[in-house]
Amino acid sequence: MNHHYAIIMAGGVGTRFWPMSTTKHPKQFLDILGTGSTLLQDTYNRMLKVCENENIYIVTSAAYEKLVIKQLPNLPKENIIYEPSRRNTAPCIAYASYKIHKRDPKAITVVAPSDHLIKKEDTFVKAINSCFTKAENEDCLITLGIKPTRPDTGYGYIQYIESDVKENDKRIFKVKTFTEKPDNDMANFFLKSGDFLWNSGIFIWSTNSIITALEKHDPELANLFKEGEELYNTEKEKQFINNVYNICKNISIDYSVMEKAKNVYVRASIFGWSDLGTWGSLYTHIPKDKNHNALVGKNIVTYDCNNCIVQVPKEKLVVLQGLEDYIVVESEGVLMICKKQDEQQIRNFVNDVKVNKGEKFV
Repeated sequence: MNHHYAIIMAGGVGTRFWPMSTTKHPKQFLDILGTGSTLLQDTYNRMLKVCENENIYIVTSAAYEKLVIKQLPNLPKENIIYEPSRRNTAPCIAYASYKIHKRDPKAITVVAPSDHLIKKEDTFVKAINSCFTKAENEDCLITLGIKPTRPDTGYGYIQYIESDVKENDKRIFKVKTFTEKPDNDMANFFLKSGDFLWNSGIFIWSTNSIITALEKHDPELANLFKEGEELYNTEKEKQFINNVYNICKNISIDYSVMEKAKNVYVRASIFGWSDLGTWGSLYTHIPKDKNHNALVGKNIVTYDCNNCIVQVPKEKLVVLQGLEDYIVVESEGVLMICKKQDEQQIRNFVNDVKVNKGEKFV
């Protein structure tokens, strides 16, 4: 029996990619790079290189059931886990981990978001398999850290030191500290120091190790899910989980466990990673024209435009003149034009549109 599993988290809304990403059709279900496949499909196909199909689980909202089934027709339907509401990554991981552990107490899992870009998949697979080996032999919690290429204030950072055990993989280190999104001065310091990595939000551990860590460091959360040990993978699971999510807190796995545990390690990696969190991050991964415009759409004509990202329906004719450093996006009858430097305002745009124009636009 193969004990390697994947948990793909696919319940987010992706507000910062509005208006392409909406509540009804979030970014993980979109071909946002214009490659012919969605981010979820890309993540699933990547996981097939480290796990068997029947060992891949998708955690999402019941509202996205049809989207998941349509985009991943070969995935067993019982491997789609539905959360009644969004409660951040710790409840998501706890639910999936207890459920998989009931099926296979020897399970080793990789936990990954559904909307990240990874360009060097062979390098990624090598990193995951190395971490699987460590997690099989030790009680440990491992995250993948990305060597930073710039002082980015949008990512969390991991400070690392030499491992306290003998590592077969010299890229695995002991985690010293986690730091949430720093200011620019601190990000520059982290980059220059050389002992910090970006936090990818990708984790590897045995279900036994993460359950033990949850029960030790966040017993309030763990006990809620532990009560259903006999109900997982039965017809009573759904009602139990509905009750749990009505009362469980909203908390990330970083705050719940990772920042408290002492057995945390990081595997330094370079595999062309981006969390594709913003239009600006997407801009860096799309081919540019001679004026450094990233254009997604068949009929975009520009005059005196520089350093813009334009994403419109493929057949739509769009003519732009005199724009510099702008985001131009049209989707489902919504047009947004925004300065790249102000893209953090998009969340505010969405909230204002919801209040003033109605939820049908968001």
